[in-house]
Amino acid sequence: MTQRLLRAGAVSVAATVALAACQTAPQANSGFLSSYEGLETMAGTLRVSVRDRRDEAAAQAVERLYVEPSVLTEGAAPGISADDVALVLGEVDRQVCYELSERFTVLAEPAADAARVRTAVTRISPTGAVGSGASAVANHFIPGPIGVRAPGTTGALAAEAELLSMSGGQVAALAWARTANVVGTDTPSLSAVGDALQFAEVFGDQVGDSFAPEDREVRPIADPDPCARFGPRDQPGGFLVRAVTGVYVPETQGVRPQERQ
Repeated sequence: MTQRLLRAGAVSVAATVALAACQTAPQANSGFLSSYEGLETMAGTLRVSVRDRRDEAAAQAVERLYVEPSVLTEGAAPGISADDVALVLGEVDRQVCYELSERFTVLAEPAADAARVRTAVTRISPTGAVGSGASAVANHFIPGPIGVRAPGTTGALAAEAELLSMSGGQVAALAWARTANVVGTDTPSLSAVGDALQFAEVFGDQVGDSFAPEDREVRPIADPDPCARFGPRDQPGGFLVRAVTGVYVPETQGVRPQERQ
């Protein structure tokens, strides 16, 4: 009886807060990109804000590139510890490298005859640990993949990136933002940057899509893996932990902090 009541209550809460779920708003330009001219808002996206542009002809000419370490813009992570910021920057580096390595030849060092990718994290909003823990418990009683998050405890990530040619001209650019929804498939986390870490993968996916030429096919991963220094691509243990506990645990996902510059 108690379990049925909890399940009914959780479903009722999900139906109620679903009305509060809203589209992620675009982040204001940070000034990091060399140019914001021509950025167009991607239509048909609800949970994520995407503004991008690509010079198709210039992108076709890019085969080799170097991924610069991501940076944090001033004031982008108020109240977030330096250690947690390093985790987010490290995960952004990892996911961006993964996706670009499937479309381009990624170099371990910069080269005069190669393009380069610059990335900045422009906002990190914290994930509420207490609310996430309560959400993980409630979600056990909600059938299906949809879960609930406590309003006011959802985190966010915003970032900008650009692909620059050998001569320094902007080939492609992206301004991206994502806020966790109170109703949906976003996994709660006890980490203060749990949502931001999870969204780094979504951001990396978009970097690959926004920077690669339209007809550039996904290629097999090179051997040795050019992104291995950022951590393993697959972490089956992390999937199992998330499936059993309903919580995202960075330590099980292969997340590594960015090395201090």
